[in-house]
Amino acid sequence: MVRLLCLVIGYAFGCFQTSYIYGRLHGIDIRKHGSGNAGTTNSLRVLGKKAGAIVLICDVLKTGIAMTLVRLLFREQYADIMYLLVIYAAAGTILGHNFPFYLGFKGGKGIACTVGFVFFFHPYLIIPQVIIFFGVFFATHYVSLSSLTGELVLVAEMIIFGQMGVFGMTQGALNELYVVTALLAALAFWGHRKNIQRLIHKEERKIYLTKKNEGQVQECQK
Repeated sequence: MVRLLCLVIGYAFGCFQTSYIYGRLHGIDIRKHGSGNAGTTNSLRVLGKKAGAIVLICDVLKTGIAMTLVRLLFREQYADIMYLLVIYAAAGTILGHNFPFYLGFKGGKGIACTVGFVFFFHPYLIIPQVIIFFGVFFATHYVSLSSLTGELVLVAEMIIFGQMGVFGMTQGALNELYVVTALLAALAFWGHRKNIQRLIHKEERKIYLTKKNEGQVQECQK
């Protein structure tokens, strides 16, 4: 029952659809522009770097707030499985972000929320994720490939640190933690299935941090 409650708490925060709200404030429905995805990358492409940064920060924070609330509510009664409850809160946020009920269950892909999960779950997860994401990104300039690589690394991190005793839970609770992490990774891959097809066919759009490089790419594509 407490796991379901944590999911519901997370879902409530996840339904705060930052990119959709930001787009509406600027007179557009972000889901009808660009890739049609209500997330950070599409906000960056359609509305610019400022919008992308705002959406990213808000989506990271809404995940962190949900996780922090769960810690505050259950830290005494469920201290022995706190990390497990926290990942349920993060999972709920990702589900709310990806499938907001008031938008016809059409939202984002959950990557920014996953970033929030990484930063608020345990500090050991952060450095490997930062290195992997930016390493892949600067090598390829594919946000989707960087994100999916990070998802795989996250599953590996959880298992490695869990078996090292970092999370201080029983093996049964750890196994549940691993399953939830793997399911979230699978959800991310499912959400990126079109990106994966474009990557395979070398049709995925690259993201550059400078206008100079963006211009060079556009010139090459003409």
